[in-house]
This record gives sequence, C-alpha cells and structure tokens, in this order.
Amino acid sequence: MAQDSQNQTEQNAAPIFSIEKLYVHDASIEVPNAPAIFTERTTPQINVELGNNAQQIEEGIFNVSIKVTVTAKIEDKTAFLVEVTQSGIFAIRNVPQENMEPILAVACPNILFPYAREAISDMVTRAGFMPVLLNPINFEALYLQQQQQAAQAAGAPN
Repeated sequence: MAQDSQNQTEQNAAPIFSIEKLYVHDASIEVPNAPAIFTERTTPQINVELGNNAQQIEEGIFNVSIKVTVTAKIEDKTAFLVEVTQSGIFAIRNVPQENMEPILAVACPNILFPYAREAISDMVTRAGFMPVLLNPINFEALYLQQQQQAAQAAGAPN
C-alpha cells in the first residue's frame, strides 16, 4: 500500500504537458479592391506579421495564441488581407518556473502554427487567390532574439 502511495506521489510530481483544446479564436479576410484586383496580372507582394500571447487561465492551464496577418499588395493596392488568431489551451504542470516561458513562447506556438498556416491558405483560396503557403517559423530563434533585445534594453543606460 505504501508503495502505491509513493508511486502516486511520483506521478503527481512528473511534468505534465498536454493539449486540451485547439481552436481558431478569430479569422477574417478582406478583399478591398475586388473585383478589379482579379484583373491584375502582377504577382502580389506578400507581407507576414506574427505575434503571440500566453495567459494563465487557472492553475496549470494556459491559453496560448498566435496571430498571423498576411497582407498581399499589387503596387499600392491591397489584393487581400487575412488575419488568423489560432489558439490552444494547454495543461502544463510540475514544470520548473524557468522552463515555463520557453514552453509558452516556443513549444506551444510550434504546435499552433501549422493550424494557422492551413486556415490562412484555405481562406485565401476561398477568396479567389492562389494559396499562400507560409514558410515554417523558428519560434525558438524568435524567443532568443526577444530575450537578447530585452537584456540589451535592461542594460542600456537611460
């Protein structure tokens, strides 16, 4: 009986990471210059903006979101603007505090990005354009870059 209790305690202390729910929090597409934009033969210039956010919603439960905005322009005219906020609810427990930020800023966005990528491609295709296939994003490199910028800002004299 004591052995079972000890095993239960060890299991309770083991790190836990699980996906509770993946969902599209927000999605929109605009084609402000339709139908004239469809007569253009020039390939649009694509601009991609990315942001991510994490918040604790209860003990050991976190909501993580990535927001991807893709703007396509032909000269000074917007062909389309698509925005997707892909979110997920993650259970993260028994993880040292110093490891939480990398999990929330790297591991969770890595899970969410393929879903956002698929939603964007689907929406752009449904709007009448060729699909936009976003390149993979290295969230670890972005996280390290943000850490480096924060360290430089903290060390900069005012």
